[in-house]
Amino acid sequence: MTTLIKESDLIQSLADAVQFISFYHPEDYIQHLARAYEREQSPTAKDAIAQILTNSRMSALGKRPMCQDTGVVNVFLKVGMNVRFDSERSLQEICDEGVRQGYTNPDNPLRASVLDDPIFARKNTRDNTPCIVNVELVPGNTIEVGVAAKGGGSENKSRFAMLNPSESIVDWVVEQLPQMGAGWCPPGVLGIGVGGTAEKAMLMAKQSLMDDIDMFELLERGPQNKLEEMRIEIYNRVNELGIGAQGLGGLTTVLDVKIHTFPTHAASKPVALIPNCAATRHVDFVLDGSGPATLTPPSMDVWPEVEWAPDYNKSKPVNLDTLTADEVASWKPGETLLLSGKVLTGRDAAHKRIQTLLEAGEPLPVDFTNRVIYYVGPVDPVRDEAVGPAGPTTATRMDSFTDMMLGQTGLISMIGKGERGPKAIEAIKKHKSASLMAVGGAAYLVSKAIQTAKVVGFEDLGMEAIYEFEVKDMPVTVAVDSQGVSVHNTGPAHWRQLIKEIPIVAS
Repeated sequence: MTTLIKESDLIQSLADAVQFISFYHPEDYIQHLARAYEREQSPTAKDAIAQILTNSRMSALGKRPMCQDTGVVNVFLKVGMNVRFDSERSLQEICDEGVRQGYTNPDNPLRASVLDDPIFARKNTRDNTPCIVNVELVPGNTIEVGVAAKGGGSENKSRFAMLNPSESIVDWVVEQLPQMGAGWCPPGVLGIGVGGTAEKAMLMAKQSLMDDIDMFELLERGPQNKLEEMRIEIYNRVNELGIGAQGLGGLTTVLDVKIHTFPTHAASKPVALIPNCAATRHVDFVLDGSGPATLTPPSMDVWPEVEWAPDYNKSKPVNLDTLTADEVASWKPGETLLLSGKVLTGRDAAHKRIQTLLEAGEPLPVDFTNRVIYYVGPVDPVRDEAVGPAGPTTATRMDSFTDMMLGQTGLISMIGKGERGPKAIEAIKKHKSASLMAVGGAAYLVSKAIQTAKVVGFEDLGMEAIYEFEVKDMPVTVAVDSQGVSVHNTGPAHWRQLIKEIPIVAS
């Protein structure tokens, strides 16, 4: 029996799906993150998870993105051999139209992050197309569709290796985690693909992230085969590294480990590793010719009773409008601050353009003297919002610009997510500055601290323009102090030793 799938049904289903996953976490992720929160003993990690859980519930209620990086859309299609499409367009064109409509929805516009011409022009397509489409022809008369939105912070931490057949997959994965840093916003899920060829392994790793998170149930019943044994071994060994939420040190770095395999050449062992971040976003549905898919939201009862709020007893208030270099130099690593006042924003493209202007001796569009810059590309606002979700982007991408910004513009501090590399830490120490960290995966929560927002430079860069935000009680942690001490080094080291001595096993 042949099924006719209308072009409009697939387009509408995809548009609905990208909206749906922008503000709803899957239930299994919420449940596993809630368990991680309950067992977490590191105060800083527990606070970070509380922000992520609070943000998740807020996004579900407000129907606004949980993360400002609303991701590159991956569409996985299993098309039945007895399916016929009522369309003159290619599947790529149909899927792109669905993504276009979903990302430009005026009720919940999503951030356009895709750049056309990845090498030279790098010009924003403004609607987040094209998406990444993978098609498999299978028996049957329906289409199984998986839709995921993958943020750049976690995607950039992907790893691949051609191991020798005798080499350990577990050892290789465990070796990768410290090198990946915290820019992928742990706690999340590790997707692993083993076998096939290089491109097949990478595809399997990405597809594995669509699987249900079931590590809690697996640990409860015990492994039933060697692959499950490997999943548990990697899960425990990675968590024993003490990296923790946001890389600050703690018990839970990963919530689950997924592994897909495929036969491979006798001389080969291709292994791919792709992490999913705190903004784990995906949904599956089936089209049978009867109309667009119906997506069922998770019950609000799934979220735990966790409501993060600023702790005025433990956090230091900071007035950004009167901030001095001496005050910045006095901040201690791991100290929590509540920022109020005016902060500038800027990320990759803005920093590159600032560098070009400085080299040409031309004026900058804004004075950075005694200012703080926030590495962010926000979502456009709707209704009464000052700005849309505006969480931090990965700080290490700005490392090569740090000495220039601190030495030539008058900038005195920076806010991003994750660790800073050696080059940036050296510049921070040299200029007696400090690098601050906001929680990745809490973008909607962070945006509520932003009272006003206006573009003050490089408007043509879209979300990468320079904004000026006025914030009130924006929560941050001192990640690197003026002496070059990084909590992303000291925190995991402390918890790695603590886990070894107690021992505490994340389970």
